[in-house]
Amino acid sequence: MLSFFRVNATLQIVSLLLLLVLIRLPFLLSAPPLLIPELNWMLVGEQMNNGNLLYRDIWDSVSPLSALVYWLLDLTFGRSLLAYHVAGTAVAAFQVFYFNWMMNARDIYPDRNWIPGLIYALFLNMSFDCSTLSPVLLSTTFLLLAFGTIIKQMDRRGATDEVFEVGFYISLAALFYLPSALFILWALMALLLFTGASFRQHSLLIFGFAFPILLTVLYYYLADSLTDLNRNLLSSVFRVRQYDLTDFQTLLASMFLPFAMGTLGLLSLFRQTTRYVNFQQRCQQIMMIWAVTAVVSVALMPFLAPMLFISFVPALAFFASYYFQGIRREWMAELIFLGVFVFTLLILYQGALGLVPNWELGRLSALQVKTSPIDRYIQQQRILVIGEDISAYRNNQAATPYLNWDLAKYDLRNLDNYESVISVYDHFRKDPPSYIIDKESVLKKLFQRAPSLSTMYEKTELEGVYRRKEEAVNN
Repeated sequence: MLSFFRVNATLQIVSLLLLLVLIRLPFLLSAPPLLIPELNWMLVGEQMNNGNLLYRDIWDSVSPLSALVYWLLDLTFGRSLLAYHVAGTAVAAFQVFYFNWMMNARDIYPDRNWIPGLIYALFLNMSFDCSTLSPVLLSTTFLLLAFGTIIKQMDRRGATDEVFEVGFYISLAALFYLPSALFILWALMALLLFTGASFRQHSLLIFGFAFPILLTVLYYYLADSLTDLNRNLLSSVFRVRQYDLTDFQTLLASMFLPFAMGTLGLLSLFRQTTRYVNFQQRCQQIMMIWAVTAVVSVALMPFLAPMLFISFVPALAFFASYYFQGIRREWMAELIFLGVFVFTLLILYQGALGLVPNWELGRLSALQVKTSPIDRYIQQQRILVIGEDISAYRNNQAATPYLNWDLAKYDLRNLDNYESVISVYDHFRKDPPSYIIDKESVLKKLFQRAPSLSTMYEKTELEGVYRRKEEAVNN
């Protein structure tokens, strides 16, 4: 397979994109398990399509441009898991093409070929959740564009005013996935260490980064929702997290070979420094800084899953390409790549399709939307789920802004505060849920603090489930 993609021709481009589609075709035809983050994005898009404003009327920490994309998907396709995976594949195809085109156009490798794109495509399939249209996937697209612009600056032997574009791209990446804002430090270091950028050009970089963010802040200021933006998006990124490591084996199995190949490629560069010209060595150093920045961003991840490590893929594919192209015996390179290819697809298909029954590796069970007895009794209703597991929303719509439990705690865990009680009461009055599923046992205290709400709901035979009374509905 490597020998076929060693040629730089149109046939290889078409074949590479076709290979990406063929890899994902089995679980595009047979839908993979729906994950809780995907359901959450669908609910955000659905709520926005109903006229609700993100952060004010929808308490969630998804970044604004990602929410805008999910709104457009809901507007066009409704709740369609297939639409998320098809759109994710389209974005992945662009990344694969742009990444390899950039490597060839700037002569970053000694030889022009499509091996970097092949490896990039493979690493984007390290787990089935990487194929969905996640905020990290969207964000990485703009980080790649920023990388391409920086490389263009270096190729010109001096920075130009196009560094504004670098900051602008990174800002858009941050508005898709907020932890990507850390890459502005990567861009600053790259310009400082490897280009002749002046103070003015560094200022342009910062201005390009600040401009879209300030427009977003201005929009929420004019909507009188600046406090909501700060609480639900900005502050939530820095909250201390207790990561659920239930799927740690899946995470380790999915990422082991991409990280191993990337590390081997990086180590191989130290033995072949004389083979590369100064420009290529600077590109390697810039990508090393990218990798360090991506590692730092792990601390800001909302949860642990392979999809959140997509920002590592450009660096891993970049260095792994050096490893495979540096192996002198072509048959050995082919054999190693075939092993990596087969193992990666095994994890991918086991996770998406469950090829081996009762084998949980790759399944991301802790993140899957689960079935429960509630699904049989409550369907096509406006409900409120109080708790982290939002699976009950699968066949229902969300009521009240309290979509994200971590953010809903500001009100629902603070019922000794008069303002919180008033806030909850107002939200319930404005958008009363037909059913409330209380997994955190907060309703008893809420009904004590707001007795008028207690008269609206009655307990059902299902544990922790409350139904709105008929007379309350009629009123």
